[in-house]
Amino acid sequence: MKPADEADLAEMIRAAYGPLRIVGGGTRAIGRMDGAEALETSGLAGISLYEPGSLTMVAKAGTPLVEIEAVLAAESQRLAFEPPDMRGLLGRQGTSTIGGVVAANASGPRRVQVGACRDHVLGVRFVDGSGTVIKNGGRVMKNVTGYDLVKLLAGSHGTLGVLSEVSFKVLPCPETEATVVIHDQNAAEAVSAMSQALGSPFEVSGAAHGPAGGSAGAGGEQGKTHLRVEGFAASVAYRCQRLVALLAAFGEVTVEADAGRSAMIWQSIRDVSAFGDANAVVRLSLKPSDFPALIAGDLAETPAAGHRFLLDWGGGLAWLAADAEPVAGFLQRHQARCAQVGGHATLIKGDVEGPYFQPESAGIAALTAGLRAKFDPRGLLNPRLMG
Repeated sequence: MKPADEADLAEMIRAAYGPLRIVGGGTRAIGRMDGAEALETSGLAGISLYEPGSLTMVAKAGTPLVEIEAVLAAESQRLAFEPPDMRGLLGRQGTSTIGGVVAANASGPRRVQVGACRDHVLGVRFVDGSGTVIKNGGRVMKNVTGYDLVKLLAGSHGTLGVLSEVSFKVLPCPETEATVVIHDQNAAEAVSAMSQALGSPFEVSGAAHGPAGGSAGAGGEQGKTHLRVEGFAASVAYRCQRLVALLAAFGEVTVEADAGRSAMIWQSIRDVSAFGDANAVVRLSLKPSDFPALIAGDLAETPAAGHRFLLDWGGGLAWLAADAEPVAGFLQRHQARCAQVGGHATLIKGDVEGPYFQPESAGIAALTAGLRAKFDPRGLLNPRLMG
């Protein structure tokens, strides 16, 4: 099914008699939905409104992300949360859509400075599981419209409603960027250095440890820590200089001052491109201080599993790749560990029968079931995807 407009989408959902698999561009979908009929949103395309002076844009959910980024670039503006391109990691084709980005709350390294995708969405229009069109939020940065369904829909992966239109804020592009690099660090040292940099007054817009192209360090091997600085050229040069002095105690510190090469480093980190050859990839969200112990445990339990890792968001986001371990065991072990420390583990690449997302506690599961019963009473939209 491929609706041509919002009314068509609502009618298709009302007439549906079985589970639906919601598809945007098909570039970042995860999980199994065997037997579900595909409902494609790519027919709902087009930029409805763009006001560069107001830093706002409104677009239909199926609008290709590349189209939005091209229009913004012409005005020296951008989506500041830098949505990742998962095609290389997942071996997918197709074109990412803005609705898919919002549904997945897809956010890149700059989240540590500007927030996630959901923090930039101003309003949504969507169709719930009963075929009702719902609008929430607006087209300006300040609006009061009752319950904040915008943040509820962002990251719900299509389980509560099918987005038909989104409005969001955009930001100006910086004049330049540079990357401060700390060489030969292990995970614990990297977390410490990133925490110090992010706590400094030098406005770091990215803090990651691991590969920038090539292969990631496994286990306790030394790797590079990357810290991005953006803004006016004189300010960037000054802040990089200060960061080099601040972090000198951690070892060799250099600066990649070429903006183009710096951008390539962060694109590779954003897209997790080094793990495209991995058998399984798990995405962990946890406190930065918890990761070093987790990776040390991996080395002790599975020394020959070929694990690799990449830290982003100052260590609050970790990508783990396995080359020589069954996917189910790899996922279950990390979901169990995350449950102990209040984190989340999601299988991004690989195939299993069990839950791809972190199993919910009893209280959260009850809340989730209540929301689904309200927004999708027939259980049609991406059923079983998130538990």
